[in-house]
Amino acid sequence: MFGFRPEGRALVKGIDPFTGFTPYIMTKRNDALCYCTQYADSDIIQKYLRKKRLEGHSVSVMSLMIAAYVRTISQFPEINRFVVGKKVYARKDLCVSFVVVKVRKKDEFLDTTVKLYFDPHDTLFEVAEKVEKAIEDNKKVDNENDTEKVLQTLMSIPGLMTVGVGLLKCLDRVGWMPKGIIEASPFHSSLFITNMGSINMNSIYHHIYNFGTISMFIGLGKREDKIKVDRKGNIGYQRVFPMGVVTDERIAAGAIFALAFDYLDRLLRNPEMLETPPETVRFDYKAEYKNTRG
Repeated sequence: MFGFRPEGRALVKGIDPFTGFTPYIMTKRNDALCYCTQYADSDIIQKYLRKKRLEGHSVSVMSLMIAAYVRTISQFPEINRFVVGKKVYARKDLCVSFVVVKVRKKDEFLDTTVKLYFDPHDTLFEVAEKVEKAIEDNKKVDNENDTEKVLQTLMSIPGLMTVGVGLLKCLDRVGWMPKGIIEASPFHSSLFITNMGSINMNSIYHHIYNFGTISMFIGLGKREDKIKVDRKGNIGYQRVFPMGVVTDERIAAGAIFALAFDYLDRLLRNPEMLETPPETVRFDYKAEYKNTRG
């Protein structure tokens, strides 16, 4: 309320007038969805990951994608903003939600959602350590994370889910959502990413939820061949990982998104850049993220 939330601070300075105006035209997140497809060169990534494995580093495609996103936020914090109640907020955290599949039987699966916090100074190896550990821990069927515990509580009493979710939506709109629930909620994240390739599916454009504060959703698909034409007009193929990206256009100017995605593409073509911390980190209107490196 009054521009202050547990996970963000309303921007009153450093925001261009048109960006500040758009939430009054598009009042809901699903009014403001923009869709695009990004491609990561599969051969570059696979060659790099094989090299890192030989060096003793456990890094997956998912870890690399998240690390590239974290590094992009360190340089373009504007795309870590969110909109609630017609106000644009600078997010205080850098966090990513994703789904982990728990395998119970050969033909039966159980999903769970994980939310991890990162520091903009994190290297690829620091991100990978957090991601791979979270995946390994949450693959165990008997383990429950904070998100599952909250859902189990809501579903334990008949009718509580309907009343509870309605109350949470109301509290979220006015900025009174308890901090503990926000920290456990996968819907209050910088990014939600799903690796459809892990279950042999193509990339998807996944909607952004009206509930919560997620401003970007990435659907990473299985590897595919993309037609490529060189400068001489020769036609060939490039093996790529396609990414269906859905963003909330209200959080930043289009030019900022263009620069951010260009930087993300450069990181994925040169993953070595992620092995060391960034030389500088930008913060959005002094909204420095809480320390996650301790």
